[in-house]
Amino acid sequence: MHVDPVAAGMEPAQLARIRRHLEQRYLEPGKIAGFLPLVYRRGAVAYCEPMGMMDAERGKAMAEDTLFRIYSMSKPITSVALMMLYEEGHFQLNDPVHRWIPQWRNLRVFRGGNWPNFLTEPCQRAMTVKDLLTHMSGLTYDFMQASNVDRAYRKLDLRLERDGGTLRDMVEKLAKLPLEFSPGTRWNYSFATDICGYLVEVMSGQRFDDFLRERIFEPLGMHDTFFSVPADKLDRFAANYQRGPDRRLTLIDDPQDSAFGRDKAFLSGGGGLVSTAGDYLRFCRMLLGRGTLEGARIIGPKTLELMACNHLPNDDDLTRWAMGTFSETTYEGYGFGLGFSVNLGPGRTATVGSAGEIAWGGAASTLFWVDPAEDLICILMTQFMPSGTFNLRGQMKALVYPAIQG
Repeated sequence: MHVDPVAAGMEPAQLARIRRHLEQRYLEPGKIAGFLPLVYRRGAVAYCEPMGMMDAERGKAMAEDTLFRIYSMSKPITSVALMMLYEEGHFQLNDPVHRWIPQWRNLRVFRGGNWPNFLTEPCQRAMTVKDLLTHMSGLTYDFMQASNVDRAYRKLDLRLERDGGTLRDMVEKLAKLPLEFSPGTRWNYSFATDICGYLVEVMSGQRFDDFLRERIFEPLGMHDTFFSVPADKLDRFAANYQRGPDRRLTLIDDPQDSAFGRDKAFLSGGGGLVSTAGDYLRFCRMLLGRGTLEGARIIGPKTLELMACNHLPNDDDLTRWAMGTFSETTYEGYGFGLGFSVNLGPGRTATVGSAGEIAWGGAASTLFWVDPAEDLICILMTQFMPSGTFNLRGQMKALVYPAIQG
């Protein structure tokens, strides 16, 4: 990848601090195996430097073409896919979800009890497509460990890490369970984006993976993004790690024996994709290009503008509406759009950056942000779980923004 910080209007000496910081704080102490940071501005790659190992057990160094589990960085892709169908007139944001999932017509809200003997009450209103896109649907995640509802998810095998079943199976199981809250009244990170993927299938009449490949990945030249890693690309697939009881790195997903290397029935739009930094850069460049990249129009600029608005009521940040304690963003100063967080301004976030920046991350500590005001994209790829262990986003912002020269 050609790197030209001067063409990007960025200071090379400041960008060099990225490597020193990541090496000294994470690689040398053995906290994380490897990183691939990428900074893009004004049409040029300002910084891209693989460091550390992509697979420590096999002694394989990080490389520019390393494949990563991007987990929840799948969500912005899925959200764009659904909004492409909005542009074709398939739905309005305030349409009820039960129009496409009839068995969800009479969903109810949890009030007490344990599965299967829940005490419930009717929803204040029907769940809408917008509720799914904004995580205000009332759904949750199995790993939240916060309520009897997410406990029921685990009992019914509604899990983030699924190696069987289909999107339809998920829809059928969720129809049997109450919501955490009435749609539109709270914000909670959840399986909502997986349901968005199901809606793409129902509305388009295509399998979700076929839609993504034909409508997004092929037009954008994203040839290394998929739900299952092809056999001839497994040698580029990174290992995934966590910190063990002795605080040493522990392998949790061997790339040569991973579920990501097998064909999948469950196509998770919320967390199922594998990609490279280069491919995800092309997706981000499309976002920065107001829906177009190198002549390929994926989505209209006004639709993307709608997605990048803060859709939380009263222009609030997430501290006011979030129910759970986990997501891929801090809450203070950040709103939420249709598929990603929205920066409400540095005075509200207390971090360097720009109002209008859109961003998200993944469970293995991957992250990205797109800052239209600075014509800037930053991507950080790594494979370490859980993502909340280190504040990598805040540290990358502190390192990247001072390099801007005008």
